[in-house]
Amino acid sequence: MHDAATVGEEFRDDRRGRRALPAALVKQLSRQDDAKAWASVLSLLAVIAACIVASLLWWTPWVVVPAILIIASRQQACFVLAHDAAHYRLFRNRALNDLVGRALATPVGISMRTYRVVHRLHHNHLYQAQDPDIPLHGGYPRGRRYLIRKLLLDLTGRTAPKTFAYFLGSPAINDDVSEADRPRRDRLNDTTPALRRAARQDRYLVVAFHVCAPILAVAGGQGLAYFLLWILPLCTVLQALLRFRAICEHGAVRDEQSPLLAARTNLGPDWLMWYLFPYQVNYHIEHHLYPAVPHYNLAACHREMRIRGLLQDAEVRHIFNTTGMVSADPAPAG
Repeated sequence: MHDAATVGEEFRDDRRGRRALPAALVKQLSRQDDAKAWASVLSLLAVIAACIVASLLWWTPWVVVPAILIIASRQQACFVLAHDAAHYRLFRNRALNDLVGRALATPVGISMRTYRVVHRLHHNHLYQAQDPDIPLHGGYPRGRRYLIRKLLLDLTGRTAPKTFAYFLGSPAINDDVSEADRPRRDRLNDTTPALRRAARQDRYLVVAFHVCAPILAVAGGQGLAYFLLWILPLCTVLQALLRFRAICEHGAVRDEQSPLLAARTNLGPDWLMWYLFPYQVNYHIEHHLYPAVPHYNLAACHREMRIRGLLQDAEVRHIFNTTGMVSADPAPAG
């Protein structure tokens, strides 16, 4: 739980049926380091800037296509750092945390402070009726053809409106939950009035940005570059990356009631983790157990849990193994 949390703002540690790290160690791992946060933010912006500059200097498919693929991964990295800000864990100063978080989130279509409201439900009610993420990652495995079909649909851009609706406060409704048990579609009733106001203001900012940005790009003679280098990856490749990561984190789980089995930590080559799981977001069990731990300490949290045997039989897998699990054929009924 973040510092000075109040009811309606808190992200709860998942304490269901488990042994925990020592409280002093959790406090140490939860300590924020603004220098590390700035290093993450600046490295992210540097990669995006390098891709854009290289594409403008050498406007050929050999440069532009790789740039689109890399920019999509860094757009996901914007999501990840905005996610840290939504947890109040990007910067120690709350105003700076929200300012930078919103600055990273807005260009990729996220209302960060609205996401803070929605994401609390995912953490505080994982795999329960109130969890807004079940329509994305629930029900797996459904077979390789199903997964490939979904990812190809993402690459066409047709699922982008649903993604942006989620991050603007209107996630999909889980059809497996009865009408009486469903939370309100806008999901803003489970929070404080102050956060509801902040979320509403944030949504206006995001919409205004995405109305003005293309107009300014066209006026500056960079309309095509803006579309190809920002909007195209945002609406296509990024959508597939977000879906695949969510399924790898929570799909095909063994026990929805266990914090060690309802989320998954994925390990693999550094280059693949950089692309698919930026800024240590692959340590997803650790994040659900201790949401106050900032992204740059998640690897250390994982290491401490392993040393103490706290990850025994947990969903810690190589990404290639996870891919096989979530794309397997479903078990026969009965």
